Amino acid sequence: MWSAFELISRLQYKVKALTAEVAAFKSGEKYAQMEEAHRKDNAYYEREIKKLKRELADSHKETVTVRNIWMGIAEDYEAKNAALIEENKKLKEALRQEKADKYKALVALEEEQEKNRKLTAQLNRDFQNSSKPSSMNPNHKKISNNREKTERKPGGQPGHESHARKRREPDTVISIPPSEKFLDAKKYRPTGKTVRKQQVGVKVSVVTVEYETPEYIEIATGRTVHAPFPEGVVDDVNYDGSVRALAFLLNQECNVSIDKVSRFISDITAGELRLSKGMISNLGKDFSKKTEAERKEMFNHLLASPVMHIDATNARMNGSSRQVFICTNPEGTYTLYFAREHKGHAGVKDTPAELFNGIMVHDHDKTFYSYGEDHQECLEHVLRYLLDSIQNEPERTWNKQMRKLIQEMIHCRNQAPPDSLPEEEVVREFEARYDAILEKAQEEYEDVPAGKYYMDGYNLFIRLRDYKHNHLLFLHNPLVPTTNNISERLLRGFKRKQKQVMSFRSDDGIVYFCDGLSMLNSLRTNSDNMFEDLKSLFGSCSPVPG
Repeated sequence: MWSAFELISRLQYKVKALTAEVAAFKSGEKYAQMEEAHRKDNAYYEREIKKLKRELADSHKETVTVRNIWMGIAEDYEAKNAALIEENKKLKEALRQEKADKYKALVALEEEQEKNRKLTAQLNRDFQNSSKPSSMNPNHKKISNNREKTERKPGGQPGHESHARKRREPDTVISIPPSEKFLDAKKYRPTGKTVRKQQVGVKVSVVTVEYETPEYIEIATGRTVHAPFPEGVVDDVNYDGSVRALAFLLNQECNVSIDKVSRFISDITAGELRLSKGMISNLGKDFSKKTEAERKEMFNHLLASPVMHIDATNARMNGSSRQVFICTNPEGTYTLYFAREHKGHAGVKDTPAELFNGIMVHDHDKTFYSYGEDHQECLEHVLRYLLDSIQNEPERTWNKQMRKLIQEMIHCRNQAPPDSLPEEEVVREFEARYDAILEKAQEEYEDVPAGKYYMDGYNLFIRLRDYKHNHLLFLHNPLVPTTNNISERLLRGFKRKQKQVMSFRSDDGIVYFCDGLSMLNSLRTNSDNMFEDLKSLFGSCSPVPG
């Protein structure tokens, strides 16, 4: 703490200083000092302001320069960037166009390859890989068999049972005297045996039977009357069953034209018989009318059969298309042909198939699935179609496996005793392999889809998958055959006639020919002498006018 003396001393000094300062203010000296100091400070700050302004101006200039430089760079960059973007767009468009052109080229190449595959498949189709008969291939190769070639000559071989020509009871015996040199007893002596050789020939002779009876006149009416002639004797000159049967067989069975039938019969009878075209043409109509009852009986036999084969083929009538259906039992003992204008349900109408309640064997005509109790697909057709797929889709494996499996199944069934089936375990194994191959086919077609120009392989896979039961029914029923070959063989009779006539003149002509084929097939399988039966049938029927 300060003392009172020190405090008073301090205050006195402070008062003196303040007094001197007040005096300086009053005299104006202090103001002058302050103004001078203020002036000096103001000049100093002005100099600093000018300096800062110069620095600010220089900085602004530098900023403008830098900004202009960057603006130029930015504009150049934007221009170059726009050019690069435009160039990139052009490159992308060119690349896109190149890809599009390449894709179009690949698509065109693939399409041409598929077309080539389709055309190759069509060219290579024959009796081995399709339903096309071998006769329709103009350059078909020789049909090979399983016999191995040897040095042996054709015909009977040494050590085999002889099948000599049958000796007949001679109509005439001609004795040949011995040569004069054999009469020399010193050189020859008789053995007591006689050497006999026969020469068999055919002789055609015309036998004419004439019937006569007195004529009377009825007095009340003036009408002439006479005793009735035998059945079939209507006109002044009538041909019996032998002539009619011969002409019918030549035209119907042997597919000889009407003109040639007439000329041939004239030739073998030394010109004594010259049948008219109308008479030969009407034989089919006569025969059809006569055998109506027999065909109805065959119709009933087919309905009673547990299994029936059915098929159809094209026919021509004056340039229009017609259809011929065939129904037969597995043994071929009862066969009926039907001429129809259309396929489908209209063609099945009035055939045994319409009323049939058993198992039908056919070639996957879906119309037939509407009839019968169950169905078996023809596996011979499937094997051909699989071979076609193998030839035109060699990169796939399922078709080869399926063909081998079906051949094994058919062989196994054929090796089984009659009216029996393979063992159940074997059948289950077959079905399991069948399913596995179908799965393999599904995978292969998912990886590499079928081309639009060759869908046959894929369609066959779908058919085998969706109709598995109908392809394997023969493994579960001993009565069911594996193929529909019998109906195809029987249809060849009509096809050969169609090829000979080229085109039928009327629908009735096709109907009469089908009726005749039905009876001829029945006679061939159930008769010992078809010609004699035909003679009997023709001999008991009167000619139908027309």
